[in-house]
Amino acid sequence: MRGSRRRRFSPRYAETSPTIFLLLRRMRAPLIVLIVIFSVSVLGLTMIPGQDAAGQPTRMSFFDAFYFMSYTATTIGYGELPHPFTGAQRLWVMATIYLTVIGWAYAIGSLLSLLQDRTLRQAIALRRFSRTVTRLREPFLLLAGYGQTGRILGRALDSLGHRLVVLDLQAERVDALDIDAYHADVPGLVGDAADPRTLDFAGLNHPRCEGVLALTDNDEVNLVVAMTAALIRPGLPVIARTVSPAIEHRMQAFGSPAVVNPFDRFGDHVRLALHAPASYQLMSWLVGGPGAELPEPVRMPTAGRWVICGYGRFGRKVVEDLRADDLEVTIIDLGEHEDEPAVIEGDASDPAVLRQARPGEAVGFVAGTDNDTTNLSLVAAARRVNPGLFVAARQNRPASAPLFEAAGVDWVVVPAEVVAREIYAQLSTPLLWRFLQEMPGRGDAWAKRLLDRLQAHCGSRLGSVWKSTLSDAETPALGPWLQRGHARLGDLLRSPRDRDRPVAAVPLLVLRGDGAVLGPDDDERLAAGDQILFVGSPASRRALTDTMTNRAVSEYVLYDRTVPAGWLWQRVTRRFPHAG
Repeated sequence: MRGSRRRRFSPRYAETSPTIFLLLRRMRAPLIVLIVIFSVSVLGLTMIPGQDAAGQPTRMSFFDAFYFMSYTATTIGYGELPHPFTGAQRLWVMATIYLTVIGWAYAIGSLLSLLQDRTLRQAIALRRFSRTVTRLREPFLLLAGYGQTGRILGRALDSLGHRLVVLDLQAERVDALDIDAYHADVPGLVGDAADPRTLDFAGLNHPRCEGVLALTDNDEVNLVVAMTAALIRPGLPVIARTVSPAIEHRMQAFGSPAVVNPFDRFGDHVRLALHAPASYQLMSWLVGGPGAELPEPVRMPTAGRWVICGYGRFGRKVVEDLRADDLEVTIIDLGEHEDEPAVIEGDASDPAVLRQARPGEAVGFVAGTDNDTTNLSLVAAARRVNPGLFVAARQNRPASAPLFEAAGVDWVVVPAEVVAREIYAQLSTPLLWRFLQEMPGRGDAWAKRLLDRLQAHCGSRLGSVWKSTLSDAETPALGPWLQRGHARLGDLLRSPRDRDRPVAAVPLLVLRGDGAVLGPDDDERLAAGDQILFVGSPASRRALTDTMTNRAVSEYVLYDRTVPAGWLWQRVTRRFPHAG
């Protein structure tokens, strides 16, 4: 059947052939020169007559001539052989010496020039990279795009023990991998992620590749990466970044990639912060990762007029979400927008244009252009007119972070961080992502109570976030307890040191089949196969692990019974932990 056999690109052939053929092509002329000089020199020595020890004329054999030129041309020099040379032979040898010096100088110069050639260095780097990826024996994620988002996410995933393979078009970003403090070596390749062959080099077909992250600054490239992964590796998890709804729709046509649009996410965050500030505070804290400080509550004005500077993709999404909450919006933008007649056309940094928007009568102000200098100047101008204005600003470059902090912006929007945090939540603990998706529906009062509970157990700094599955493999000490049919979550959360005190851990979610219980209380019944999402200190995680895996500890925590801890002592006393 035609087309039934799929040909796969072979990285092993591609990794060797460019280097070898490039070397042969560039060194062809120097090698030919050396071969010609060597051949002429050997031929001349065989044709020029010499004398033996008796003074009889003789000629060198080809072997003797070749041997003599071998140690002479390489500057080793063993002397004349097999007999002292005549004057004619010495004249010929002198000529060949200068010729070989010239030939070697030409060849060495060509070789040094070739070593500085960008094409050769890329070929060597490609071969080294491909061999490194081929030899990987641990699961890894293919990260296409190592900009601000990729760097933030790479460090976070590395702290969780995920191996990475990085692909980026800019050499300086790949070079930065050598100085970034990763726990494991991260192979990096300078290449175009839109080229399927480059993705193949980066390990897309590698059996240990467990997912692809398309995080470049170009939406079209991210689309190609998602499309290539869906066609070459169907079923492989793909997470892609985009700011275009049209590109997002096209991505969804190839498999089911997880698409993250930072502008859409910010709009969702705006609406959440407007209606449920405690829910937004809880979400921001949990996606911050272990060690994150509890963010300050965001109190956004819920009544009054907003001024939006910049009506690109970011500004449009903000306007859409503010209007969805029946808030009045005034827009300032340089371009003409036929679909939005209420836009004030002009440069918002121009005082005359800004006065038309009347920021002194507004309650909120958003500086949402793609230029950090412009956004900072807009913030300063608006604050000068109305010091009590709630100000949100878009930060585009990492280097601008100290300036936005010094400007006292109420809400700084960093699209790269929005994407990185969401992807981190999806990859680090899938149950956390499920919790974040369903948490807003529980209401702000519920989120406030859970925040207070987390603070009481963890303080103001977020601890570890982990998942435990109640199974014989992961929690062998809980089997008899779960089989009794009335296992309570509160009993599991007792401390192994003093069962009258709880461990410093808070269960966020209990997943049973397709159903999820958010913020379960102590009376929640547990069953075998349940998955529990915890937040707590590292010490509390170790304590819960002991309870779940050590039968002696579980007997004390669950039943207040002390049993022999060691296997040998249990055998001697014939006492074994039991379900009671």
